[in-house]
Amino acid sequence: MFTQEHECKFCSDTKKLVKEVGDLNDKLSVQIYDFMKNNDIAEKYNVNKIPSIVIEGAKDYGVRIYGIPYGYELSTLIEAIVNVSNGITDLSDKTKSILTEVKNSVHIQVFVSLTCPHCPIAAAVAHKLAIESDLVRADVIDINEFPELAQKYNVISVPKIIINEKIEFVGAFSEDLFAENVLLGAL
Repeated sequence: MFTQEHECKFCSDTKKLVKEVGDLNDKLSVQIYDFMKNNDIAEKYNVNKIPSIVIEGAKDYGVRIYGIPYGYELSTLIEAIVNVSNGITDLSDKTKSILTEVKNSVHIQVFVSLTCPHCPIAAAVAHKLAIESDLVRADVIDINEFPELAQKYNVISVPKIIINEKIEFVGAFSEDLFAENVLLGAL
């Protein structure tokens, strides 16, 4: 987790949550970094806002959560931990096949609200796509914590997905349709 003590409304609460989740199982480890003091580590993980959670397993799969994962988004955190820990997902063979066609880097941003029951579905698919492809990175971003990004991307409804700054859609698409949009975004 990346945090700082000042000018971060939910950093303290996010830090407490991350520590509590880490204490649930001795197979989990938590590392907390100061975003400013450990800027080199933040850059290594391509983290540019706080609070942020990097979920890393045997390797860095590009799975990120920006903002506090409360409400419906708590399930996003737990599912990401499980999937990253396993290093595999339950994506269909069709979806995995689509991902093999991705030849360029893809950055997925899933804008969510903590009160949206559909957001965890879109967030989970994005994270699974990142786990299955080394070329995909998936950020889940709470619009209430990052209103400037919500405004920049004209987020009126959630979940809103932006792929490589060129493809965007709203809603929890099926995994294969989501993957096809990732493929289009990689072109």
